[in-house]
Amino acid sequence: MTEPLPHDHIIPFKESGQSKKEQVTNMFNSIAGRYDAINRVLSAGTDIGWRKKAIGKLGKNRPKMILDIATGTADMAIMACKLLNPDTIIGIDISQQMLEAGRKKVEKEHLGEKIQLLSGDSEAISFAENTFDAVMAAFGVRNFENLEKGLSEMLRVLKPGGQVVILEFSKPKQTAVRGLYNLYMKLVAPQVARWFRQNRDAYQYLSESANAFPERRNFVEILNKLGYYDTGYKSLSLGICCIYTGRKPVQ
Repeated sequence: MTEPLPHDHIIPFKESGQSKKEQVTNMFNSIAGRYDAINRVLSAGTDIGWRKKAIGKLGKNRPKMILDIATGTADMAIMACKLLNPDTIIGIDISQQMLEAGRKKVEKEHLGEKIQLLSGDSEAISFAENTFDAVMAAFGVRNFENLEKGLSEMLRVLKPGGQVVILEFSKPKQTAVRGLYNLYMKLVAPQVARWFRQNRDAYQYLSESANAFPERRNFVEILNKLGYYDTGYKSLSLGICCIYTGRKPVQ
């Protein structure tokens, strides 16, 4: 079993005696109803473009079987289905309430024949080795209880030569931009969450987990250590977000 990283110890509710996985599950169950609306406000809609760019990284491969890790309300799965036209997308998540919201969206888009949303732990994926042509995750891996374990599971279920695409927040490198970003994450995001009458601690956790997350070259080095190849990253929106990519070796 891989050793926990410092990031793995960041939890939503510091007074809780529950494990990080249990806390994350309860947190997302509690905010599921307004999760999409809050995301649009917090990112001023830029998260839609970020997702589109990340999915675009898979376009050349034309994957037919895709796994969407921590699918949440299925934004990534729905967009990938429209842009890539795969045979099947499986989305897994530990939050039942997020999945229920996602299923309603899938049904509304008439994509039920291609998208399946299932309850599942991303750190113990219930699919055999070499199942998927591509694995993707948008703003989900930072919530893993054990980041390396989750990334190893994603590698396990990829087919040889298959690609992983991960979208995550990062800290801007430019001093002025970083200062504004830090202020936004610490003050504005939790306040917006309060306006939506959601749990302020949940969005404070977003700031703390993003700050502790191993980013850019550090994250790529983790991918390399775990066995991925052809790894790299691309910064978006002045470094607020990064797309990470890698492949499973062809054996």
